[in-house]
Amino acid sequence: MTARIIHIHSAAPPKPAYGAPCNGCGLCCLAEPCPLGMLVSRRRTGACVALRWSEAAQCYRCGVLADPPDQRVGRALWRALARRWIGAGLGCDADLAAFPAENAPE
Repeated sequence: MTARIIHIHSAAPPKPAYGAPCNGCGLCCLAEPCPLGMLVSRRRTGACVALRWSEAAQCYRCGVLADPPDQRVGRALWRALARRWIGAGLGCDADLAAFPAENAPE
């Protein structure tokens, strides 16, 4: 197992079980961008640049969904496509284990 350090907001909720509903923990997007995130981030590794921390909700949100383009006609279509591309509502697909730095495996 390869351990990586990923900096997560201290108030972020814990990662849900694989397949459980997303709770905005951000681990998947901080580890690597999804296919849509690769387009937005222009990278295949590292944290997605579209990931946003929501102070009000105390969780991470996809900036592509939170800040869609301003065109009125395309806004609903863009959100629908983005939700599909990131797998919104399908459950956690991050097969990752998260540990506080002091408890990380060696």
